[in-house]
Amino acid sequence: MDSDALQVFQNELICCVCMSYFIDPVTIDCGHSFCRPCLCLCSEEGRAPIHCPLCRQISEKPNFNTNVALKKLASLARQTRPQNINSSDNICVLHEETKELFCEADKRLLCGACSESPEHMAHSHSPIGWAAEECREKLIKEMDYLWKINQETRNNLNQETSKFHSLENYVSLRKMIIRIQYQKMHIFLEEEEQLHLQALEREAKELFQQLQDSQVRMTQHLEGMKDMYGELWETCRMPDVELLQDVGNVSARIDLAQMQKPQPVNPELTSWRITGVLDMLNNFRVDNALSTEMIPCYISLAEDVRYVIFGDDHLSAPVDPQGVESFAVWGAQAFTSGRHYWEVDVTLSSNWILGVCRDFRTADANIVIDSDETFFLISSKSSNHCSLSTNSPPLIQYVQRPLGRVGVFLDYDNGSVSFFDVSKSSLIYCFPPSSFSSPLRPFFCFGCT
Repeated sequence: MDSDALQVFQNELICCVCMSYFIDPVTIDCGHSFCRPCLCLCSEEGRAPIHCPLCRQISEKPNFNTNVALKKLASLARQTRPQNINSSDNICVLHEETKELFCEADKRLLCGACSESPEHMAHSHSPIGWAAEECREKLIKEMDYLWKINQETRNNLNQETSKFHSLENYVSLRKMIIRIQYQKMHIFLEEEEQLHLQALEREAKELFQQLQDSQVRMTQHLEGMKDMYGELWETCRMPDVELLQDVGNVSARIDLAQMQKPQPVNPELTSWRITGVLDMLNNFRVDNALSTEMIPCYISLAEDVRYVIFGDDHLSAPVDPQGVESFAVWGAQAFTSGRHYWEVDVTLSSNWILGVCRDFRTADANIVIDSDETFFLISSKSSNHCSLSTNSPPLIQYVQRPLGRVGVFLDYDNGSVSFFDVSKSSLIYCFPPSSFSSPLRPFFCFGCT
């Protein structure tokens, strides 16, 4: 083959992108061949469709097999080309011979004499051209691996971008459906509020009627008793014989009057459930709000004065037949801001005081229940009847006394204290908003049933 023909042949083995002999060549759909790395780097990072760098024809197939024949010819062309290595670097200083071999063990270029020396005799040696081709094969494999990682990362990036836009749209949609749901809840709660108020009005109307009827019965009974009292007085002034003859009728009439004595009405309103109130309050729940230390005390629950007196010495306590020996438990911490909710079990006692107050322990004083900065729910038992009330000012609560857990909600910033019947998810009482000026500490006092 003359030099011109050889030159044409060698040019056919050159990649038109890198202008070097093919390395891992591939032939695409249009028939043109390129180094696989060159094609990857030219085709928008290997994404389909691929445009031919020469004719711009589209190849839909993203992956191509190696052109094995072209690869072998390009490898032979590289090995037969003149080596353009600096002569000083390619000459062995010791033997003054050209370095034409590559030591696999030491990764060094050697001359023939050096390869037969004791230092390198046991090592594997290869001609430079062959060793370079082996090295290229290893690098190509590493590049293939890196390219797969690149493609996986790019796919992941595309997925993340897709997720970003999808999530962005979903968040907008979710905002809308949440608004709609809260609007529905507002409508539902407004409807529940109206039903609650209507039920309260109906129930109150019935209780008012019961009380009015009771007033009428008691008035009539009083008039009858007054008439009977006068008749008995007339009987007392009868002559002895007539008195003794009429005494049987008198006793029967007295017994009948006692049997017909009207009983007082104890009005009690139904505690209606408030949907979602405990779920909301539990967002502000305080665990272990009360300490485990119990302090002996004495509760005075007379109508005109209310005290909690600490210690075992009751000599200073006001004379009060309703006084109850009890124990007090203070909160583990005092609150000066924020919203706080806790629950207390009142199952074991009929006499108890629950709420928040200024920390009187530091003031060396007993608690006056109706003093400022005391917000209490009070349960007291008298004559087998339990009553529920609040203080500041004293106010009877005409709802059923809670038999299980009572929830206390302190909204310090808005000056509000509320009590809830946990088993019924219902409101017991909420003190009117006020302005708190000192730290408030949870308080619970319970007495013997």
